[in-house]
Amino acid sequence: MYTKLNELLANPFHSILLSQTVKGAEVDFTKVMVKPFLSKNETLYQFTYTKGKQVTHENMGFDDMLNKVGELLENVFVQCQIYSQDNDYHITHFKNYKLRTQPATKKVETAAHNRKKQYVITEDEGADFLIELGVINKDGTISKAKYDKFRQINRYLEFIADLKDEFPKDRPVRVVDFGCGKSYLTFALYYYITQKLGLSAIVHGLDLKKDVVEHCEALARRLGYDGLTFACGDIKEYSSDLAPDMVISLHACDTATDESFFKGIGWGSKIILAVPCCQHELNPQLKGEQNKGILRYGIIRERLATLITDTSRALLLEAVGYKTDMAEFIDMEHTPKNILIRCIRKGKGNKDALNEYYSLKEQYGGFSQTLENRLKDNGYIK
Repeated sequence: MYTKLNELLANPFHSILLSQTVKGAEVDFTKVMVKPFLSKNETLYQFTYTKGKQVTHENMGFDDMLNKVGELLENVFVQCQIYSQDNDYHITHFKNYKLRTQPATKKVETAAHNRKKQYVITEDEGADFLIELGVINKDGTISKAKYDKFRQINRYLEFIADLKDEFPKDRPVRVVDFGCGKSYLTFALYYYITQKLGLSAIVHGLDLKKDVVEHCEALARRLGYDGLTFACGDIKEYSSDLAPDMVISLHACDTATDESFFKGIGWGSKIILAVPCCQHELNPQLKGEQNKGILRYGIIRERLATLITDTSRALLLEAVGYKTDMAEFIDMEHTPKNILIRCIRKGKGNKDALNEYYSLKEQYGGFSQTLENRLKDNGYIK
C-alpha cells in the first residue's frame, strides 16, 4: 500500500483528509488534514491534527509524510480522501483497502509540488538483493514491514553517490565494512558500485557474529556477487594486504568506531564513513568546575558525551589530513544514533583542528580518548 500511496501522491495534490478513527484507537485527535507548502524553495507538508476546537500542527518532508499517512491509515483511520490535481481518490479499509476514483473537485493553486521520491534504487528495477532480503516483494512492491529499511538503504546510497568521483576507475574499488551486521547496506553498496556505476568492486564485510556472517556469505554466493565476501573477526585485529579505498563502520559500538577510524588512517584510505554508536568512553571522565550544571543530569550528560566524542573524532581526523563533515543519516524517529561522520583524505594535516581538539579536551577535564591515544602511540600527532 505504501507503493500505491507513492503513486497516488506522485502528482501535485491540494490536500489529504484522514477521518473516522478505528474503534479503540488511542489518539488525541479525530481527523488529520495534510497540505503541501513551499518553504525556502523546498516542498514541505503540514499535518493539522484536530480534536474539537484543539488544533496542532506538524511539518515534514515527502518521505516522512508518505510514511506518516500510511501509518495513520493502517492504525488509526478508516477513511482517506486525496484531492489530487487530476482526480479525487477515496480509500477505505486500509488492510484490505478499497480505492474509488472520481474527477478532481479541488483546484491545486499552490506553487508547491509534491513528487514521487527519486530513489537511487527504485522498487521497480528488480534489485535481486532487495528481493532476497525481503525489502521488495516479488511483485515489485515495497514490503510494508521493510519500508523504513528501503528508505535507509537509499539514504545511505545518496551519501555514497556524492563520493563516487573519489573511486578509482582503473582497478576495483576496495571497501572494508566493519561491523556489517545483517549487511543490508553492504549488499546495497556492492550493488550500487557494480550495477549502477558499472565499476568492479572488492567489498569485505566483518562482524563478530558467526551466524550472521555465514548467512551473508551464503547470500552473496547465491547472488553471484563474486567481489563481496564476509568474515568473522574483530576490527582491532583485522589486517589487509591491499589498502581499502573506503572504510565503513555503521553503528560499531563505543571505541570500535575509533579503531575503524585508526585502521582507515593507517591504510591511507581515501574515504572513511562512520555512524558512531554507544559513545560511553568519555561519559564518566567529563568534569570541570564550569561544566557542573550541564553535567549534573544523567540524560544530558550522556548526550553531551556523545557530541563531544564525535566532535573529538572529527577534529582528530582533520588533524591528520582528512576533510571531515557530519550529516544526519536518517530521521531521529528511527534511531537516535544518526550522525554520519564523512571523511575524505586530502593529505595535509590541520594544526588548527588539533589545537581545537586539545582546547575541547581541556575544557572538559582532560579526558583520555582512544583515537587520540592510538594516533599518538603511532606518531601521527604529538
